[in-house]
Order: sequence, then structure tokens, then C-alpha cells
Amino acid sequence: SPNPYHLDVLKTALLYALLALGLNLIVGLTGLLHLGYAAFFAIGAYTYGLLNLHWGWPFWIGWIPAAAVAGLCGVLLGIPALRVRGDYLAIVTLGFGEIVRITFTNLERWTGGPNGLLGIDHPAIWWPGRGVVDFGVASAPYYVLVCVATAAVAGVCVRLSRSRVGRAWIAIREDELAAGCAGIPVLQLKLLAQGCGGTIAGLAGAIFAAKQGTITPDSFDFILSVMVLAMVVLGGLGIIRGAIVGAL
Repeated sequence: SPNPYHLDVLKTALLYALLALGLNLIVGLTGLLHLGYAAFFAIGAYTYGLLNLHWGWPFWIGWIPAAAVAGLCGVLLGIPALRVRGDYLAIVTLGFGEIVRITFTNLERWTGGPNGLLGIDHPAIWWPGRGVVDFGVASAPYYVLVCVATAAVAGVCVRLSRSRVGRAWIAIREDELAAGCAGIPVLQLKLLAQGCGGTIAGLAGAIFAAKQGTITPDSFDFILSVMVLAMVVLGGLGIIRGAIVGAL
């Protein structure tokens, strides 16, 4: 049987690949330098954690609002942030990432402060002949879950990159002014890229929270944002399979 440690390492690598795929839409395809991407990861993780602990939402339902809230935050951040470009945009997004982390640290009443959220439920599935099976701390079920999620997101990213929206994103990356003159709605498409990237990070955050069972603000620091950006750059900006290879 496979070594649980090796499966756990692969699971972590594929979770990073999920984050890299999302950031690749923002940085690689649209050309927006984002240094606070870990904030969306944190928002997804905390959304699922809070829904599970306070309202008993299971993972299979909880990941949907987690992804949606993170995507919405991406759009809301984009409305003021995308009026600046280049280095200034990087500074704004870096600030956003730190603000989110510090907010989760200070809202002790709801988020547990520096101690984070404890006792988040692991996913459970119904299996023929065995009834409801809890994932627990075993590596194999999470590895399969992350494999499926990464494959699905990669498929969506490939379809997006080949669509009219994807080609418009690439046009904005290459020359924003020319894209605008050609009739491409630049601001709306930038907001869409931010929203899509945030949604993918929110999904990754929900999986991370379900696997760990415990989340703290320290898990979502600036270094994580830089590391995911490094994965995207290493694999090649705008290349879907490159984001996965970079993470691995």
C-alpha cells in the first residue's frame, strides 16, 4: 500500500497546485501582480470553519459558500485596487493580504484570535457496506479529494484560457490600452479574473481547513503568497500545466 507520508506530501503539493492555478489566472493570464493571494485562501478556510463550527455545515456543502465568499472578496478588492497598476497594485494587494490576516488575529470573539478555530469537522462520505466513513486524519482520502479538485479546476482553467474571455485576458496582459481601444471591457474582465482566482483559493482553503481540523492566522502569511507566486513564475506565466508543475 502507498506510504501515508508520501501521500500527505503529494496532497500538500496538489493543494499548492490548486492555489497556483487560481493565481495563474490573475498574474499569468491577466498580468496583474498580486502579492496578497493567501488572503483568499484564509477567507475560504475561515468561512468553512465558521459555518461548520457554528451551524454544523458539512464539508460537501460548506466548500460552496467558502469559494463564493472568497471570490466575492476578490471582486470587492478589485474595485478600488485595479485603478492602479504595476508596483502600486502589488503594494495594495500586499496590504490587503496583511489586513485580512491581522483582522482574523484580532477578531478573537469569532475567529479565536491567534489560537484560531479548533475542532473543525473532517469530510465524511457514505460507502456501500460500510455506511458513513469519516476521512479522519488518513492521507489517502484527502489525496483523492485534492486530485479530483485539481483536475476539475485545471480543466476549467484550460477551457477559460481558450475562450473569448481567456483571449481577452491575454490581450489585457500584452497591451491594456490596445485591448481597451479594441472594445474589450478591461475593468470588468480584470474583476472577473480576480473573482475566479479568489474562488479557486476559497475552495483550496475549505479543503485545507477540513484536512487540518485547526486553522490559525499564521498559516496564511505573506510568505505563502510569495511562495505561490514563485510556483506560477517557475512553471511559466499563463501556462496551466506549468502552475501544477511549479507547485510539484
